[in-house]
Amino acid sequence: MRVRRLVVASQNPDKVREVEEVLSSLAAPPDIVRGLAWDEVEETEDTLVGNALLKARAVALATGLPALSDDTGLEVDALGGAPGVRTARYAGEVSTYDDNIAKVLAELEGVAERSARFRTAVALVTPDGEEITAEGVLEGAIGMEPCGDGGFGYDPIFVVDHRTLAEIDSDEKHAISHRGKALRSLVEMLGA
Repeated sequence: MRVRRLVVASQNPDKVREVEEVLSSLAAPPDIVRGLAWDEVEETEDTLVGNALLKARAVALATGLPALSDDTGLEVDALGGAPGVRTARYAGEVSTYDDNIAKVLAELEGVAERSARFRTAVALVTPDGEEITAEGVLEGAIGMEPCGDGGFGYDPIFVVDHRTLAEIDSDEKHAISHRGKALRSLVEMLGA
């Protein structure tokens, strides 16, 4: 599969920016088409890969372009792997980043073992139905309180090497992150 142009199948501007930043660092980055519209795709699958494929298929069909989608889950061991596929909606269907962080911190109140990981599944789907998926994982822990003002989502409480993802610059984050790993793995599989 050779992809020179694609659309990032997300309506989350933070996620789109991060995907674009990672892809732009490649030797031969694809041309990312912006400004297209499509209906919201409801994430109804019970796996990250399933949701990534669901979104990429719908957006490839709607736009007529190859679509790159991801689904990311925060898995907290003390919470039995939650929030998992419900990461973006953990505090409710209409919840903010701060709402989700507050819920995780409340549920971990008094818990010493705070190991966690971010897991990202990426999917690239072409309009003619070709599909490829890849995954990336970043191991870490949940901090006691939010720290830092970079990143988005759970970055202010996800600790790696004594710093949260919100405390490191974007280049360093992309080099180690779950999303960066998944995207680089996908590009490797494409032979690009």
